[in-house]
Amino acid sequence: MGTLDNIKIEELDPTFLFTWKGTRDRDEQNYHSHEHLEMAFVLSGEGKYHIEGRMYEVKEGDLLILNPGVRHQAILRQDRETPTTEFFVGFCDIQIPGYPHNYLPIPEGGHILHTSGELRQRISRLCASMEIENTVYREGRYFMMKAYLMQLILVVIREQCEPVVPNVGYAFESVNKKYVVEQVLNYLENHYSEKISLDRIAGNMYLSPFYISRIFKSETGDTPISHLIDIRMEKAKELLQQKDYSVQEIAALVGYDDAYHFSKLFKKRYGISPSQVRKQALVAKV
Repeated sequence: MGTLDNIKIEELDPTFLFTWKGTRDRDEQNYHSHEHLEMAFVLSGEGKYHIEGRMYEVKEGDLLILNPGVRHQAILRQDRETPTTEFFVGFCDIQIPGYPHNYLPIPEGGHILHTSGELRQRISRLCASMEIENTVYREGRYFMMKAYLMQLILVVIREQCEPVVPNVGYAFESVNKKYVVEQVLNYLENHYSEKISLDRIAGNMYLSPFYISRIFKSETGDTPISHLIDIRMEKAKELLQQKDYSVQEIAALVGYDDAYHFSKLFKKRYGISPSQVRKQALVAKV
């Protein structure tokens, strides 16, 4: 068989067919197969699947990949109170180098990809986006569904690719470094008032926290979180000098629930407390 590392993104052009979300209250009637590909993500509950003569236990977070011709049948777990809720998407017209037409491989030649953590959350978000798009019938609906589908396929492919380990002395292209840093800077500037962590920044950019932190520091000499604190302190100082907000209100406006923690950071940065800056601003207005 081929290798997933050889796939070229420009060759990935699937045809989106359908989506369906439902909770099973009975066994699937027929042991059957399809001419198209089908992916089923277990959103909640537990159940069983009869696939190619073998019985599989499935639970929340499992992603079933049913290639054309694969016989399958969903079966209820009678011993479980919570039924299985699944999200299905059907598609065709993919060609991964070294694999049959309309074939999406998964680890060890099986049929189920078990997910957890960030991978599970990412797949859940994609399924939710497809479900919403499927119900609103807005212009461009098909292409939005196809875009989400392509992301889902790539998530599955990436999960099976070996990470690229750079050679000793390897340096990322400066243009790519600058792009990453620019995106992080823009994100921090636009979201400084929200709860932000390095994991959240990385998740929004589909990059690893370690990669972002390393690139950001190499280009700016600072860490993303340290830069975020600088932005927040500058915004806070502007508000203290211009607006009649309390220190508690200003702390909340720049992303801090704890006014005491905010005041400590502010004094460390400027050598003066927020309340003193406020008093100076009031005196200047008199």
